[in-house]
Amino acid sequence: MIRTENLTRIFRTEEVETIALNGVNIEVEDGEFIAIMGPSGCGKSTLLNILGLLDSPTEGKYWLNNEEVGHLKERERTAYRKGRIGFVFQNFNLIDELTVEENVDLQLKYLGVGKAERKERVLEILRKVKLSHRAKHYPHQLSGGQQQRIAIARAIVNEPEVLLLDEPLAALDLKMRKDMQLELKQMHERLGITFVYVTHDQEEALTLSNTIVVMSEGEIQQIGTPTDIYNEPANAFVADFIGESNILCGTMVHDCLVKVAGAEIPCVDKGFGCNQEVDVVIRPEDIEVSTDTAHAQFVGKITSSIFKGVHYEMLAETEKGNEFLIQNYKHFEVGQTIGMSVIPDNIHIMKKERITNTFDAKVNGDGTIEFLGCEYQMEIPAEMKDKIK
Repeated sequence: MIRTENLTRIFRTEEVETIALNGVNIEVEDGEFIAIMGPSGCGKSTLLNILGLLDSPTEGKYWLNNEEVGHLKERERTAYRKGRIGFVFQNFNLIDELTVEENVDLQLKYLGVGKAERKERVLEILRKVKLSHRAKHYPHQLSGGQQQRIAIARAIVNEPEVLLLDEPLAALDLKMRKDMQLELKQMHERLGITFVYVTHDQEEALTLSNTIVVMSEGEIQQIGTPTDIYNEPANAFVADFIGESNILCGTMVHDCLVKVAGAEIPCVDKGFGCNQEVDVVIRPEDIEVSTDTAHAQFVGKITSSIFKGVHYEMLAETEKGNEFLIQNYKHFEVGQTIGMSVIPDNIHIMKKERITNTFDAKVNGDGTIEFLGCEYQMEIPAEMKDKIK
């Protein structure tokens, strides 16, 4: 349904050049539910705008149903997306003066569909979103979740090939958001339309989609199923962004044995080489906790314990200063000494991306370095003054 090749989008002004997308390659199958996620400014909305033909790439190609449409002129893009692409945005953009039925009908009227057919299709789509009993109501008479369903109905009444959703649940409260996640998933199954869903909410992405695309700084970090993304993150960014993670510095002793937090523990990873520095990822829920410290891989003291409703979230610090985040149904008191163990299958080893921390900074005329983004300065060490300009 959708394919891109080295998609790049650069925004230029007289003073600065910003690379919003950098060589993005994705494929979306017909009928798939794909979630594009990442932090603010990662390029996900820019990508959605190009997929929706609201913008063009600076470089690269974009195919929709085997037609190369990435570099159509603005007027051609407008004509092409009519009836093919549906949009649902964070703001519902319903017209207050029109009834629910009239809001949905507006899209078909714009496409030139006859009155009798319009009425039939509007009533049918309202049945599908379970709001036919609200057809004569106005938007202000509906709840936020109902308004969102009307916005979706308006977007799909023309039976588009693909539906693009840009953080559509962000304006809803927590309970309504949970309800709408289930509604969207069921709606996708009923309609069979290809959904491309942009969100920064990891739970939404894991709950709704068949495939997740994780982005950072305009580049794709990983594409995979929700299970693959969660259990087998490609790098430290994905591991940290998707779910909670303990990311620890380690050293591969040899295949299937890693040294981390002062202990040598078995794992299932191979091929890193002996004495190779690595990142070790352990999910908080995968740490087995007990009062038996004699047979544990790690021993630590509980420094924090918070009840999260379903489980307790605790921090434990080892004698060597390593901190573990733990999620467990059993409660341990602050100050209590515990043993911690992890089975080999729950330890994920990744190539270390960075040996040292990197900061944006500038050198001041008074011989100090100012770290950008925070109020911290340090004096340049004497042995480095000749090397720093």
